[in-house]
Amino acid sequence: MASEESEDCCSFCKIANNESDTEVLLSDDELLCFRDVRPGAAHHYLIITRRHIDDCKALNGDHVGLVERMKEMGRNILARNEVCDTKDVWFGFHIPPMVSVPHLHLHALAPVSEMDLKSQLHYGPKSHWFITVDKVLSQLRTRGKVR
Repeated sequence: MASEESEDCCSFCKIANNESDTEVLLSDDELLCFRDVRPGAAHHYLIITRRHIDDCKALNGDHVGLVERMKEMGRNILARNEVCDTKDVWFGFHIPPMVSVPHLHLHALAPVSEMDLKSQLHYGPKSHWFITVDKVLSQLRTRGKVR
């Protein structure tokens, strides 16, 4: 979690609090989704929590449902944009210290097959600093935290 001071200057908290002109594509009482400003794929969306959580390392076993809902919102935004091939999609989080914005955010990327090498290295399974949502969920269920 973070202090109130860091929440005040967090760019994603500002988006969540409607203090930004970022176009929110989907939202509910705990999550919202918008386009990444530096897309790594033709479809690159961020799903963030309204409540400030620093990053995936701050998650614990109590957050399994939240992470599942983040993934579901990612699936929904991709389906809404007619991304049908679920095998050509990546969902994941960056691992500290390689977090661009210190506020929990899930990347939903597609089509993976058309991503350039730089993006694949930054967001894909060959990155040491990117973890899939399924791996996060597995670690939360078995260990109660993300390693």
